[in-house]
Amino acid sequence: MVERIAPQNPGWAAVDDYIGDRLLGEDPVLAAVLAANAAAGLPDIDVSPAHGRLLQLLARMMGARRILEIGTLGGYSTICLARALPEDGRVVTLEIDPHHAAVARENLARAGVADKVELIIGPAADTLARLEGPFDFVFIDADKPSNPVYLKEAIRLSRPGTAILVDNVVREGGVLDAESADDRIAGTRALFEAAAAEPRLAATAIQTVGVKKWDGFLLALVDG
Repeated sequence: MVERIAPQNPGWAAVDDYIGDRLLGEDPVLAAVLAANAAAGLPDIDVSPAHGRLLQLLARMMGARRILEIGTLGGYSTICLARALPEDGRVVTLEIDPHHAAVARENLARAGVADKVELIIGPAADTLARLEGPFDFVFIDADKPSNPVYLKEAIRLSRPGTAILVDNVVREGGVLDAESADDRIAGTRALFEAAAAEPRLAATAIQTVGVKKWDGFLLALVDG
């Protein structure tokens, strides 16, 4: 059994605040999204403001016109991605929970991006099978046990050059525990194995710290 480290470093959140103050500035729209999500009882698992901006910048760097998001929640990351799109761009976002989807629709409308977003309700393993690609950028942030399935579908819906980003792949070091009974960790380890075994992917992972504690992203590029 690998010992898991659960760090409690207040400096991480303070640095995130510094980043927000210096580089992000106030964003009343996204602040309203978080308030609406909390009022509706949604879990507090949105990406951080800094990571939301990262998603937006990565999608812009890709020149993305079609974006796939697996896991909408209340639409915080969806809005960040939609802001990266040109006028004729589109985000397709998948959410299993109708209540979450209803809150997201209100947030998307309030943010002025509803016309760029198609929100599909249902288990992603089912709804993905009905989609047609290619997408230019894929963000996966849903139930972790299904990550290998989502990765396989993301590749199917990609083109050479598509970027795939998967959230929550470090889990405070839990990814090291091969004997973990936590299906989220097992799913994350299976994701790494699937990415490593896929010849069409060039992949890496980045550890992150901040208000979301110790976690990270898996980032992959579809080569062919």
